[in-house]
Amino acid sequence: MLESVGALTGSPWIYAVVALSVVLDVFVPLLPSGVLVITAATAAAAGSTTVAGQVPRNVPDLLFLTLSAATASVLGDLVAYRLAWRGGERLDRAIARSRRLTSAQERLGSALARGGGVLVVIARFAPAGRSVVSLGAGAAHRKAKEFLPWSALAGVAWAVYSVGLGYFGGQWLGASWLGTAVSVFALFGAGTLAAFLMRRPAPSPTPAS
Repeated sequence: MLESVGALTGSPWIYAVVALSVVLDVFVPLLPSGVLVITAATAAAAGSTTVAGQVPRNVPDLLFLTLSAATASVLGDLVAYRLAWRGGERLDRAIARSRRLTSAQERLGSALARGGGVLVVIARFAPAGRSVVSLGAGAAHRKAKEFLPWSALAGVAWAVYSVGLGYFGGQWLGASWLGTAVSVFALFGAGTLAAFLMRRPAPSPTPAS
């Protein structure tokens, strides 16, 4: 993947490719958008390393890379949210048949009602968690002002984490398969932890004394 992304590192198209991948990831969770972000950031780390007497080659700008990934994350969440909001009976039946979606919908509604949408941020790191939460919020007709701020926070947190992994992995281990693999492993590790936290049952409300 480093070779494929390397052909785009000197062009603004890298940001469009990253953004498109992140937007579509909410509908096709198998797309490796996180791996793409990490690989682009690793290429940036490699290209930013100066050699005596040489000028660094054109590389992705880390700020633009982070902004494109974060913005695309929120945009994808919003599209999924709106589609689920207008889903109608067919989508409602599909959600009702999915224990995972139903459970997430109930937990998300309770969390947002309490003003504690940390679940949205955690879900952004879990495999398919972003899809479950965005569709659940829309299908439950949660207010946009309750969901979107947490979606924005989740997108920024995920983008900063992914870009940081790629950049510092490339700085410390070099722009090799090892540096990329370690960074991707750290991303998947965060996803595994997030999935575990999402599966934990919601705490029961404490009865009033």
